[in-house]
Amino acid sequence: HPWETVTTAAMQKYPNPMNPSVVGVDVLDRHVDPGGKLHSHRLLSTEWGIPSIVKSLIGTCRTKTYVQEHSVVDPVKKTMELKSSNISFTNLVSVDERLVYKPHPHEPDKTILTQEAIISVKGVSLSSYLEGLMANTISSNANKGREALEWVINRLNAEIEEFTASARGTMRNSMAAAAFVEK
Repeated sequence: HPWETVTTAAMQKYPNPMNPSVVGVDVLDRHVDPGGKLHSHRLLSTEWGIPSIVKSLIGTCRTKTYVQEHSVVDPVKKTMELKSSNISFTNLVSVDERLVYKPHPHEPDKTILTQEAIISVKGVSLSSYLEGLMANTISSNANKGREALEWVINRLNAEIEEFTASARGTMRNSMAAAAFVEK
């Protein structure tokens, strides 16, 4: 899909049926800087089904976690950079993720996504097990994220088609009413 479509969908990605663990999104700040870049700071609320072994390792039953997300959309350079990090359980684990969306240099109908994540588990026995578990979860969620973007794009396209059909119907009715009045 073109960069404009993908970045529009990325800003509307949650909630979606592919990743039901994200249960809320709050926009904390959004502004356009003097250079025309859109800056957004959002808080994502997530509800994870944490395996019981992990709960016993980290010593909690709490499953609601929070992630802060900062994004910058540059419409001139056609880049969108999104950085996210957890703000829950930071004494045990930190996950810093970075996504960059850019148009494909040779195919304008395509967008290139570069995604990276750094996972650090602290002060917990079996930390390599937890890091592996989290890496697998992030990888699985990356696939779900692509599916979610497709879902949002299809939803946006359906809304556009519905708007277009509604507008055509309104125009026809207006034209028919005008023709009736003229007679």
